[in-house]
Amino acid sequence: MPQIVQFTSPRHVEVVDQPHVELRPGQVRVRTMYSGISAGTELTAYRGTNPYLNRDWDPDLRLFVEGSTGLNYPVAGLGYSEVGEVVEVVAEEPHPDDPHPGQQVWGIWGHRGEAVLPVEKVRGCVVPPGLDPVAATFARVGAVALNGVLAADIHLSEVVVVFGQGVLGLLATRLAQLSGATVVAVDTLPARLEKAKEYGATHVVDAAATDVGIALRGLTDGRGADVAIEISGHYPALHDAIRSVAVDGRVVASGFYQGDGAGLRLGDEFHHNRVRIVSSQIGGVPPELAGRWNQARLNQAFLSLAQQGAVDPVGLVTHVIAVEEAAEAFAMLDHRPQEALQVVLKFS
Repeated sequence: MPQIVQFTSPRHVEVVDQPHVELRPGQVRVRTMYSGISAGTELTAYRGTNPYLNRDWDPDLRLFVEGSTGLNYPVAGLGYSEVGEVVEVVAEEPHPDDPHPGQQVWGIWGHRGEAVLPVEKVRGCVVPPGLDPVAATFARVGAVALNGVLAADIHLSEVVVVFGQGVLGLLATRLAQLSGATVVAVDTLPARLEKAKEYGATHVVDAAATDVGIALRGLTDGRGADVAIEISGHYPALHDAIRSVAVDGRVVASGFYQGDGAGLRLGDEFHHNRVRIVSSQIGGVPPELAGRWNQARLNQAFLSLAQQGAVDPVGLVTHVIAVEEAAEAFAMLDHRPQEALQVVLKFS
């Protein structure tokens, strides 16, 4: 019987049997092969810090408001990095881009062994020929990183500093290099800084041992970086990103920040250097690109780069773990992040 991963309470994970769902016209059944764990967004639900657990998101007001109808425990099937095999299709109005049984597709259906989805959700989502299905689990993750790089508006030969060299940061480092930047990678874990060199960083800075703002002035003849991409989701890193850029520089805030902004002092360099902070979130593309880019193009562009070998997402996978051991996987990411980059759950 297919299984599903659920958080029953903060830091408690169960893997339970998933009930069978009958297929209706216009739906497709996908048997999951691999599902990547997001060490950012998913850990906020795992730890109990996700804002949806304490407040409601009003889509009309575009505001969080008081309430408790959002995310509640048990949180079942969270996740957005899946690849599976189509096993059944019941077409309502057949479309030439509909997947067929036996084909591998990527998409978002969470950590569950089987998904019944509207066929349009996987239309155009067949894994490209020759691409490792594990690489296809990065479609959404890669789109997040690419969205941040597009928001950075990088120009040839500019210095871009990327804060956080987890999976998203390493992908952003590589994509920024491909965009023509000289990339400086910042993290506190030496192993991740070494990995950043493999993914295109010209310089690396250990934020635990160095004043990053001073280091960036030293690397840029006193000017500072042209752009910073902060993708770790930590407020002190966002503050260091602000300190690292030049006068009128841009900071792209791509992290999922939790709680109050401790360590963020907006009266310092932000105010005196007229730093521009831009939010990048996968719900939309940079507004100046909205006429030409959308989420589908972000996904396809990233997978195309992976298919061409320009980006190596599989090289970021440190653990492929059976879904039955999901609790141990989340505990490792929570308590021992230095041991892992991308963790992928494997379904039998």
